[in-house]
Amino acid sequence: MSDHKPAALITGASSGIGATYADRLARRGHPLVLVARDAARLAALAARLTAETGVAVDVMAADLTDPSGLAAVEARLRDDARIGLLVNNAGAAAPAGFSDPDLTPQYRLVDLNVVALTRLAGAAAQGFLARGGGAIVNIGSVVALAPEWLPGVYGATKAYVLTLSQALQSELGPRGVYVQAVLPAATRTEIWERSGRAVESLPGVMEVAEMVDAALKGFDRREAVTIPSLPDEGQWQAFEAARRAMVPNFAQAHAAARYRA
Repeated sequence: MSDHKPAALITGASSGIGATYADRLARRGHPLVLVARDAARLAALAARLTAETGVAVDVMAADLTDPSGLAAVEARLRDDARIGLLVNNAGAAAPAGFSDPDLTPQYRLVDLNVVALTRLAGAAAQGFLARGGGAIVNIGSVVALAPEWLPGVYGATKAYVLTLSQALQSELGPRGVYVQAVLPAATRTEIWERSGRAVESLPGVMEVAEMVDAALKGFDRREAVTIPSLPDEGQWQAFEAARRAMVPNFAQAHAAARYRA
């Protein structure tokens, strides 16, 4: 079964959303390449999935904020002809914002959430175009649309993920590369503990399995943007329609009248 399915490379695969994608895609018959920093966790997950599903699972222990680790994963995406799906999931949050004396965590978020994600999307795009098609799933966040929810750069990095995904879909979609942006709301993963927040204090926290299953339904439907927690799809459609309605009005030779009065 797996011989007929493209391999999926999943970043941040040792736990949470990435590990759940690995489980679901393995059960769909996709061979896997699992990427994360924790080699022991990756090995345990790979062994379990191979035993339960029979698919081939490779592991790559790599820190995507380290240039050499990132370069190795880029090369795998460009050069491994088996790979036809990238789940660009690795990401992080930070416990504070720009009022904190130490801004290093904010800068690290940009390295992982923006730089690494972009480079991997680029490597995947090059490989998929050369191989005649593929799919890129970029994991963002609803904070892209609600930046006031969290301090610092987290919301900005996820807004970048959304707009990058839309730009990639516009550019690559006609050439056979499908791009999906997934915007989860609060999901029960280790990201909260790592960012110094108690997940128990948050309202409406979704279980990770439910989130990933919903995202995969959006993937199967070839949605450009999937928001698993949004009850009314029409709200997103109206938001997009309002954005698109503004676009023709941006190209003006003069400032709007309200700025010239």
